[in-house]
Amino acid sequence: MRGSGMSRRILHVVTNRGHYDDPGHKTGLWLSELSHAWDVFAAQGYRQDIVSPAGGPSPLEPRALTWPLLDTSAKAWLNDPARMALLQRTAAPDNIYPDTYDAIYVTGGHGVMWDFPDSAGLQDITRRIWERGAIVSTVCHGYCGLLNVRLSNGRLLVEGRRLTGFSRIEEILAGVAKHMPYNAEAEMKRRRARYGKALLPFVPHVVTDSRLVTGQNPSSAKATARQVVKMLKA
Repeated sequence: MRGSGMSRRILHVVTNRGHYDDPGHKTGLWLSELSHAWDVFAAQGYRQDIVSPAGGPSPLEPRALTWPLLDTSAKAWLNDPARMALLQRTAAPDNIYPDTYDAIYVTGGHGVMWDFPDSAGLQDITRRIWERGAIVSTVCHGYCGLLNVRLSNGRLLVEGRRLTGFSRIEEILAGVAKHMPYNAEAEMKRRRARYGKALLPFVPHVVTDSRLVTGQNPSSAKATARQVVKMLKA
């Protein structure tokens, strides 16, 4: 694809949502899903920006900040004031120029289930990046951001495409399925996406279909980003 490594630009997407339907049940960005990919892209010298549905602060999922889920990469982000500041001042969709990006990488955390699917701004960015021939990638619940993306021809981007994302069984095993606003896996299948998952839950799993790259769960973030890099170098 186009350009040298130094000219590559990646757009990360994060949530603004900080709680479930119950305001006392906190959620947000699953930090390692961002930090792992950021580290992979930074090692290539890529320029990286962060957008959210409303712009401004992106809260962090508390569960992702506890042992053993808080790994070296996420811990380093937490301890870096400059990187933490990036999550306090994310761009709003209106301030993003999709034609300048080589790939979009949509992160997860349960918060995205509320504010990604119906964000017209994110839908427009994703559609424009896809239709200019760039890469669309998601990890874990980030695939909720693809649920309602329609292309210029009126078809859903996910229709007929192979993809993955956080599975219903993983939701159940995580003990949060009953708190979710919908069944993301079922909604993808209802849109005629060819959803697939690993045989075992919570293990890395990445699916590539043309320029669509999707990772199943938090442990798939690094592999998803590496696949994006591989495609950008092709």
